[in-house]
This record gives sequence, C-alpha cells and structure tokens, in this order.
Amino acid sequence: MPAHKKNVAPSRILVERFARTPLEQAVLSHWCQNATTKFADTYEPKSLELLPTDIYRRISNEVACEESPFQLLFPDVFDVPFPPPRHPTFSFIDLFAGIGGFRIAMQRNGGKCVFSSEWNEAAKQTYFANFGEVPFGDITSAETKSFIPPQFDILCAGFPCQPFSIAGVSKKNSLGRATGFADKTQGTLFFDVCDILKSRRPKAFLLENVKNLCSHDKGRTFQIIRESLDELDYEVFYKVLDGQNYVPQHRERILIVGFDRKRFGNDIPFSFEIDPIVPKPTVGTILESEVMEKYTLTDKLWSYLQSYADKHRAAGNGFGFGIAPRDGVSRTLSARYYKDGSEILIEQPGKNPRRLTPRECARLMGYPDDFRIVVSDTRAYQQFGNSVVMPLMADIAKNIVSALRELQERRFRG
Repeated sequence: MPAHKKNVAPSRILVERFARTPLEQAVLSHWCQNATTKFADTYEPKSLELLPTDIYRRISNEVACEESPFQLLFPDVFDVPFPPPRHPTFSFIDLFAGIGGFRIAMQRNGGKCVFSSEWNEAAKQTYFANFGEVPFGDITSAETKSFIPPQFDILCAGFPCQPFSIAGVSKKNSLGRATGFADKTQGTLFFDVCDILKSRRPKAFLLENVKNLCSHDKGRTFQIIRESLDELDYEVFYKVLDGQNYVPQHRERILIVGFDRKRFGNDIPFSFEIDPIVPKPTVGTILESEVMEKYTLTDKLWSYLQSYADKHRAAGNGFGFGIAPRDGVSRTLSARYYKDGSEILIEQPGKNPRRLTPRECARLMGYPDDFRIVVSDTRAYQQFGNSVVMPLMADIAKNIVSALRELQERRFRG
C-alpha cells in the first residue's frame, strides 16, 4: 500500500513532517484548503518554504491521477466530515472561530472559508479534526492579519462575550477588574474586527454576542459598537434571537448583520425572519439511549447542589440547579458546565440525576452527530458552551446570502 494511503492520526502528516509551529500549521493547512482558488496566493509563499524540494516538485507537476496531489500528500487535511462545498458561491472568514459553528452554517449555504482564527489550542484541535484546517492564533497580531486575504465576501465573528455577559461582568466586578471596552484583554477585540472591516471591506458581516451586550453600561457599550460600524459605512441590522426555535435550549443572543453601503447604498433587503423547526424540539430528542455511569452525580455533589439551592431559595434568590424537562427546553448551556453540570441535569429513575454527555451538548447546540469530539469531556463542555446555535446561524446566513444576491442583481441591472 502506498505511504499516502496508510491510515494516519489526525494532523500527523501535516504537523509532524512539515509544520512545527502553530503559525506554520495554520499557513500550510490554509494553503492546502485553498490550493485550487485565488486565495492560495496569500498562503503559498510561506507554504513553499516549509516543503522539501521533491514535495514542491510533485505538487507543481500535478500527480497523474484523479485525486489532487494535496489529497495524496495530506490526507489528514481532507479526510474530514465538513469539507468545503465543491462549487462555492461566496467566500467568508471565520474570526474567533471556536469549534466552527459559523463555518458549518456558512458552508451549508454555499460558502468557502478562506481564513480562520482562534486562540484556544484545544478548540483548534476540534476545528482541525472537523475541517482539516488549523486556525491562526492571535487576531490582534499584525502577522496574523497579514494572512487574511485582501478580498472576501462575508466576515463572521463571535467576538468574546465575557466582558459583556451577566456572569462575566459579575465575576470581573468581584475581582475588581474592568468590563466592556475598558477590559484591555478581551473587550477591545471588537475593534480588531473593525480594523479588518476597514482594511478588507467585505460585502457583509455577521457578528454574535450575548444578549447583555445591549444593556451593558446602560447601553453605552452597544451604542459605541453601532456608531463604530456606522462610521465604517455599513448598514447595520441587529436583533436578539432565542435558539430554542431550533434546539431545546433557552439561549438568547444578539446577532448583528451589516452590509457595505459603499457598494450597495442603504436600501438593503435584509430581514431576520427565520423558519423555526416544527414541531419545536424537546430535551428528550437529544438524549442518548445509553449513558456511562460517570455522568451520574455523586451523592456528595448531589447533596451539595440541593443544599446550595435550598440556601438561596430561603434568601429569595433564584440560584440553584436545573432539572431539564424531557418534553421542554433546558436552561442556557454555559462554558462552566464542566464544573458540576448543575444548570442542566437529567432525571434518572431510582438514582441521582446526571449531567449531559458531550455528544448531547453538541446536539443541544445543533451540531450533527458526525461532528468529531476529539478532546476531553472538560474541554468539550467548555467548547460547546462557548459555541453558537448552529442551525440558527445557518438560517441567518441564508438571509444574508439572499440579500447579497438581490443586491448584486440590482447592481447588474443598474
């Protein structure tokens, strides 16, 4: 059997043989995924520096077979559950990519991802396992930004929400730390998004954040965001939507969509109108039939959670564990779920309740079952808790693409 046909562990060929550093891994995997497109120009010079002469010659001469030389050389990059569409109709970049919720949503609508970035190393592992691409790291770095293609159609970004979320604000206040745009480590990342919008001017963008972004600092934070996008000459739409129209989870998030007024003017045919799933999904529909005992709460933890809830109930507070109704929707899945699973517990006859499994968390966020979970349970809980409700994003992406299509037709007719 030829060497390139052997089964290989994910990323071994790409990472261990040719790309040692995170930056090299990102450049080479992006080059492979974009090799047959104009976007390869951004990644090719650095990639060719990483490859031995014989490999470069092999790629240049094109292997005489049905498969591309890239697929033969880097099967770990292409043997993934979510490859790009064969005939993409638009391009997009995936900022603060997490584990790829935006990417699946855009690909389902015909999009080709031409750049991705994510700082968390565990999230990068999950992203690579599912898309065959290692995201670039720190998006505030000039070096990272230099690899963003000069032109693409849509910018996607679920920029960090901790500075704006209710839980995030409470935690930072208790530590005596600043929140919102005064948070120099995360809050100002929005302005890196603005910097990319200004320098690349995509046709449209899709941003996502927590509902509390609207009310943070008495609305001043969101006003700054709107003014910043308006000054960049983008027509902006925003709305708070609840993911429970698609998944059995109460999850309110603000979505911000913008279109380039320099290209299209301000008469934009965009709407947040969506087609929710009917009948509405329930918690029972995402549960696995067989679950390992390790997900059942220990007597000690279950006793603690009940005592904690009783204490706060007596004080008139609403804090406490949440038993998810099988015929209803759950509370919001958070990144802290790995700690005790208390916000979403599943009752079990004759025993303590249990937490959700990572696969059930994936389903709760709308991810298909062929999505690969390649990290520990703790990391998986964090990743899904930080992710987006994928089918909701897919419907909003559909509306964006539809609006762009109509706007392009207008320009053609005009």
